Amino acid sequence: MRKAGRHFLQIPGPSAVPDRILSAIGQQTIDHRGPDFAKVGLRALEGMKSIFKTESHVFIYPSSGTGAWEAALVNTLSPGDHVLMYETGHFSTLWCKLASKLGLNAELIAGDWRGGADPEQIEARLAEDKERKIKAVCVVHNETSTGSVSPIAEVRKALDNVQHPALLMVDTISGLASLDYRHDEWGVDVTVSGSQKGLMLPPGLSFNAASAKAMAANKSAGLQRSYWDWADMVGPNKTGYFPYTPGTNLLYGLNEAIDMLHEEGLDNVFARHARHGVSARAAVRKWGLEVLCATQGQESGVLTAVKLPDGHSADAFRATTLEHYDISLGNGLSKVADKVFRIGHLGDFNDLMLIGTLAGVEMGLSRANVPHETGGVQEAMAHLS
Repeated sequence: MRKAGRHFLQIPGPSAVPDRILSAIGQQTIDHRGPDFAKVGLRALEGMKSIFKTESHVFIYPSSGTGAWEAALVNTLSPGDHVLMYETGHFSTLWCKLASKLGLNAELIAGDWRGGADPEQIEARLAEDKERKIKAVCVVHNETSTGSVSPIAEVRKALDNVQHPALLMVDTISGLASLDYRHDEWGVDVTVSGSQKGLMLPPGLSFNAASAKAMAANKSAGLQRSYWDWADMVGPNKTGYFPYTPGTNLLYGLNEAIDMLHEEGLDNVFARHARHGVSARAAVRKWGLEVLCATQGQESGVLTAVKLPDGHSADAFRATTLEHYDISLGNGLSKVADKVFRIGHLGDFNDLMLIGTLAGVEMGLSRANVPHETGGVQEAMAHLS
């Protein structure tokens, strides 16, 4: 039976795609070697620099964010290199596993999945590395599985405090264009991101922003690469082209997304996401439930991960909300599978959409017989007003 009304896609990415971007993507495909495409490519490459807040190279791949993870590593490191990572959740762990598969010596500082990366622990580990064997420090900015944010500027200070030469690599796949991010100012060497979160596009594009130090490392890096090689991209990118077939129509959409972000103003975008995060967490606490991120000041404006009481299945709750209220909520991953659900509040998203989302969650809690207090939606409304 057909369901009336719109579906609420409230997972923490892919986010709903605005009509303006859908219309842009729907333009006729053009010759990616022809003169008209150069304008499209240059606009996208230069525009993304403004989103990353960098003057350095930005590389665009027709791939998922996982490809950009791999690109960051293979372009800068050699077989057997030691990389230090911090366990903030499911995705930091996956990046670590990918590094190991590439032949890197990946070390993971254990975390409790309740907050972002701890700069003090990173600094202490780097201070122990007297022989400077650690070649890169890899941190997830916004951990999509837990709703926690790592203090990237403080991680940079941790490297500087012990004068460690390791590259700093950051995954902001779910943070870029939603949370404040400053590639150059924060001294990041490689930033990884993707199209399907704050950039409001469908999945299919990924990005590397690379510092001058990272570009220098590319010249001596020994890991095998072909498709991902920055060196093959630099020349064609200067004139707006790519060394292989790019995601032409997604680039149309990317240019529209960049325009939309600047029309609103990046600072306003960040403030909007922060406000929605605060309001969502207020609702969760009014319900008497627990927010997974327990570190004050590191809660995400992109999503809110919610713990259900012991004995209650988060997946069963999500299935109930989907069946009865046509709303998709994010599932718990690996260590928190079936224990948490995630409310996405990112991308092209306003106050009224948040209230509708929270109403769906509150009705779902009642329908699924999850113990809770009422009034979460009203609490969020009070915060928004």
